[in-house]
Amino acid sequence: MPFYQRRGDVPRKRHIVFRENGRLLTEEVMGLEGFTGNESILYHLESPCRVKELGAFTPLEREEWVPETHAHRRMNTHDVSAEGDEISGRRTLMWNWDVEISLCRPASSMDYFFRNGEGDEVIFVHEGTGTLETTFGDVSYKEGDYIVVPRGTTYRFVPEGAQRYLVFETPGLIEIPRRYRNQYGQILEGAPYYHRDIHPPAELKTHREKGEFLVRVRVRGGIQEYVLDYHPFDVVGWDGYLYPWSFSIHDFEPITGRIHQPPPSHQTFQGPNFVICSFCPRHLDSDPEAVPIPYHHSNLQSEEMIYYVSGNFGSRKGISVGSITLHPSGLPHGPAPGLAEKALGVRETTELAVMCDTFRPLKLSTFARDLDDGHYALSWYEPPSEEPDLAGVTSHL
Repeated sequence: MPFYQRRGDVPRKRHIVFRENGRLLTEEVMGLEGFTGNESILYHLESPCRVKELGAFTPLEREEWVPETHAHRRMNTHDVSAEGDEISGRRTLMWNWDVEISLCRPASSMDYFFRNGEGDEVIFVHEGTGTLETTFGDVSYKEGDYIVVPRGTTYRFVPEGAQRYLVFETPGLIEIPRRYRNQYGQILEGAPYYHRDIHPPAELKTHREKGEFLVRVRVRGGIQEYVLDYHPFDVVGWDGYLYPWSFSIHDFEPITGRIHQPPPSHQTFQGPNFVICSFCPRHLDSDPEAVPIPYHHSNLQSEEMIYYVSGNFGSRKGISVGSITLHPSGLPHGPAPGLAEKALGVRETTELAVMCDTFRPLKLSTFARDLDDGHYALSWYEPPSEEPDLAGVTSHL
């Protein structure tokens, strides 16, 4: 993150004696890129290395689906059954070396703590509210929030009501796009959001309980269990640039123009060889001769996944809340037949969607196979649909 935060009590300088009631606290430097990237310094009541018991290691297994055809795909996730909790209930849809994309509809809540030791996470909250309790303090969340969790952060969900998440996990770093920042890290005036829209952890809560606390850590392609005899949120204070935070998709300010704007104008985050974009309700192109829907285009070097959140998806039949379309590399795609003519003169869209463009091919899971409708690739062959309601023309189909 490009701005400094401080919570709780910290000493006047790094790496000096710091006590609480005479007790020497344990300093932990949590940093990236070998002490040259962003870091935070935390002060613990106990050594973060202290482990009472080593538990089991369980490999994570993905069942890959290799389709017989290379084609556009559409999946409907809205009615999938709830299962597991906020971690164990993550069901992988697609992945490559750079990013793993999962759907989660938890049926129960976590009775343990979790830490991703393999990568950063972006959790898009489609349904539900609650609190993400973390080592750094609480991060409250609501529908439409992106929760950004840097690797190494110990956390636990405390949900309120039914939950539904779209989860991105990456072995790289989740960043604010570089073109949105100046050389000092401040977000630029022309960017579609600002520092005020980013919500770091609230007041730090130091836990001093003793007992048995289960922590599950994702490492080396699996989950390792550890048992601690102290509460893992034993931090008295911290400061730095590395911490979890949230950002609402409703605070993204769309960039519009006289003619149609390309997908990079909707970019929200960047990762290694992929981007995450937010398509939000907005006014469409203002030129009287503009075609206010996407032009047909070929993803020659990328794969495009769009998750439909809410709104009126009038641009194509079969698109509903929770639908996912996947447009793989090497194939052109665009609006439904006849829609360009019907869209002329439309001045706004009400749709809300999250897109991930990757620059390496995505593998599909058997879970994705079971959701695939098998017909989307032929939808451009269908005759024009009957007068769709164009108030919800998507920005990118």
